[in-house]
Amino acid sequence: MNVILLDKVENLGEIGDMVNVKPGYGRNYLLPQGKATLATKQNLAEFESRRAELEKASAEELAAAKARANLIEGMELVIPANVGSEGKLFGSVGPIDITEAFSKVGVEVARAEIRMPDGPIHEIGDFSIGLHFHSDVNVDINLKVVAED
Repeated sequence: MNVILLDKVENLGEIGDMVNVKPGYGRNYLLPQGKATLATKQNLAEFESRRAELEKASAEELAAAKARANLIEGMELVIPANVGSEGKLFGSVGPIDITEAFSKVGVEVARAEIRMPDGPIHEIGDFSIGLHFHSDVNVDINLKVVAED
């Protein structure tokens, strides 16, 4: 299935690239999300007329993501958790807990933007987690899980 990308898609291409994708990926993700359109002569002509508008919107999104990244970069987030005698948590610290901790300090982060390479955290200590704001903007922050008083 040939499509024209209307937005930058990670590991696929830039705005205006004509790419060949599997039909399910195109039909179920790219087209409904508005990230691509079918590669027909009519759609190609329509895209060329809107190209400047799409590139401007993409640049604004990238600038907003970089601003958010600069705000958060170098931040250390502390999450108190209920801990047993051996330093193991009762439960775990996951993306929902991290999102709530960010909102307490006045920073809005969506759950889908949080990248935890090792999965949920089950013990106290210092951890590095990633935040993915845009396909070109990733930030690592330090997360400190401490015992509740």
